[in-house]
Amino acid sequence: MDKANIPNHVAIIMDGNRRWAKEKGIDYRLGHKEGAKTLEKIVRYAKKVGIKYITVYAFSTENWKRSEEEVGALMLLLKNYLDDYGKRADTENIKVKVLGDISALSDGLQKSIRKCENRTKDNDGITFSIGINYGGRDELIHAIKSIANDVKEGNVKIDDINENLVSDNLYTAGIPDPDLVIRTSGELRMSNFLPWQIVYSEFLFLDKYWPDFSEEDIDNAIVVYQNRNRKFGAK
Repeated sequence: MDKANIPNHVAIIMDGNRRWAKEKGIDYRLGHKEGAKTLEKIVRYAKKVGIKYITVYAFSTENWKRSEEEVGALMLLLKNYLDDYGKRADTENIKVKVLGDISALSDGLQKSIRKCENRTKDNDGITFSIGINYGGRDELIHAIKSIANDVKEGNVKIDDINENLVSDNLYTAGIPDPDLVIRTSGELRMSNFLPWQIVYSEFLFLDKYWPDFSEEDIDNAIVVYQNRNRKFGAK
């Protein structure tokens, strides 16, 4: 690993919690809980190796289609996770941000999100962004409406609309685009994850479930990234 060429921002689609639990013959909720433990471990390690931003896909706008029982279990897990993790993140100099339309979430979960974000907002060790009720197309629609309203109010001219303005109206405003996107579980698609931001990201697909993801996998991913030739459209 070349410590002078660590990716600045790593994004992860954490896939495979349910299948991991099913193969072990245990309740799917235990798979999600184990995935949460893995996430905390990986964020801590990412900070240690020098990654400045890590963004994960926790609950998509499409995940509402799952059973009411599973959605309820996930929402409870997310609330408990944020309530508990906010304290440790603060002591470990981790800044927590939530990406997505949180207005559709319960009042309790919204309160937990705001409390966690406020508690860690001044930390600068690593920015840990969690996609909750996040969808890439939904994010773009949100940005378009915001810009259109600014045009309507006379605050923005149509000719002023450019890539920077769009980026500034996304949930990820102020966060650099991912250098590397990792997806676990062997699936080979992005599933509506950061479509604007990943146009020049490097992709890495791993044939292992998220609860089995380890610090060694981060090391290996960084080495793979360092052996890629990022041209950004140039020859």
